[in-house]
Amino acid sequence: MLRLFWWFASKLTVQYHPKPSPRCSAASYTDSSDDETSPRDKQQKNSKGSSDFCVKNIKQAEFGRREIEIAEQEMPALMALRKRAQGEKPLAGAKIVGCTHITAQTAVLMETLGALGAQCRWAACNIYSTLNEVAAALAESGFPVFAWKGESEDDFWWCIDRCVNVEGWQPNMLVLSEISSMVSTVDPTELEGDRILDDGGDLTHWIYKKYPNMFKKIKGIVEESVTGVHRLYQLSKAGKLCVPAMNVNDSVTKQKFDNLYCCRESILDGLKRTTDMMFGGKQVVVCGYGESQILQVDSRNPPDGLGMDGFRLVKLNEVIRQVDIVITCTGNKNVVTREHLDRMKNSCIVCNMGHSNTEIDVASLRTPELTWERVRSQVDHVIWPDGKRIVLLAEGRLLNLSCSTVPTFVLSITATTQASSALALIELYNAPEGRYKQDVYLLPKKMDEYVASLHLPTFDAHLTELTDEQAKYLGLNKNGPFKPNYYRCCSSTYLFLLS
Repeated sequence: MLRLFWWFASKLTVQYHPKPSPRCSAASYTDSSDDETSPRDKQQKNSKGSSDFCVKNIKQAEFGRREIEIAEQEMPALMALRKRAQGEKPLAGAKIVGCTHITAQTAVLMETLGALGAQCRWAACNIYSTLNEVAAALAESGFPVFAWKGESEDDFWWCIDRCVNVEGWQPNMLVLSEISSMVSTVDPTELEGDRILDDGGDLTHWIYKKYPNMFKKIKGIVEESVTGVHRLYQLSKAGKLCVPAMNVNDSVTKQKFDNLYCCRESILDGLKRTTDMMFGGKQVVVCGYGESQILQVDSRNPPDGLGMDGFRLVKLNEVIRQVDIVITCTGNKNVVTREHLDRMKNSCIVCNMGHSNTEIDVASLRTPELTWERVRSQVDHVIWPDGKRIVLLAEGRLLNLSCSTVPTFVLSITATTQASSALALIELYNAPEGRYKQDVYLLPKKMDEYVASLHLPTFDAHLTELTDEQAKYLGLNKNGPFKPNYYRCCSSTYLFLLS
């Protein structure tokens, strides 16, 4: 009977040939990374005849469009903002250059900015995080996008330059979102559209170095990454910040959802996809502490040692021989050194969740006595002469977007916060000269609360309204803001949760 079962099962396996959906061409599911031709060497045009873009394969646009449509369903607030404001075109006249991850969620943000009247040009802030099919869909829709997965360092800066250096087009806004490895080793005080949306400083750095006169017409910067905001404050302190900047990272909505919930889910996704590992029984050390549910924590911040979450606060040197997984999320450099790497146990997994590729000293591993073995995409074995090996993920770069995806709902909150910041920068753009200094400004609490309120219907959440007596007692306006500007939901820079 058992033999009959296995014979029948094998026949089913042989005879079952799944067919692609009639809406999808086979090309939609073909990974164009097999094409070794650089997108810079290709002559591509979209259906409207435009060639003002550079993506891996414009023919993947249909597949990318479906991914964007799926993302829209999980981004209710951004879609609501688009619906409410697109008639007024509050961003009419804004020329935005963006440097962020190119994903389906970012595409929803870009198309929202376009619907609100802005002209956008976009490059990727990370050489591994671009979804090629989404970039193709944006290019097909008419957005000048210059990005593809697996860019070289030269490609990375070329793409940024193509966004900025355009005849007859002057940006006035910069939008930034994620620190890349390219500018991570530059002294922030040496960094210097009408707006910029930047993610970590690469775009700002490039304009400052190559086209400094552009800052005369750029009215503001929106920055949402931890490291990028840190750099802006350093520039401001050194007197080298050229324009007003909006700090999105320290908004409550961004801190709580992106830095906390996003990390909790995406780190597990990235580790599972790359290693197929089981977490049960594993010992993990996280370098960088905020809100954590892990076995052991390494931190360099004294207040973190006072945490009452029940986790050991240790020095990395104390546990490096025992742990199975090492995760960095500090935003610093040389957190995991060659000495640590030499002492790790066999098959230890090493990865980074911070905002640059400098946390793990990967350069020290590129020596003649060590052998590198590519296991699969974004997974390398580094083998010592005695046979010991470690598993290095994404070559020490950001794990969750190099090796996995992040929850769309989380990015809805982040993207809506960015879009709201763009509206705030319209105020900067139209304000009388001298009202805003060349400094870093927090997102107004009223706007922060507005972003949160747009997401409440998704949870079928209903807020209790303060009575006049209660509002008077607390000294608040019934309509908000309900917290002072200095309020933050969490005290630590990096929030991390692994459960």
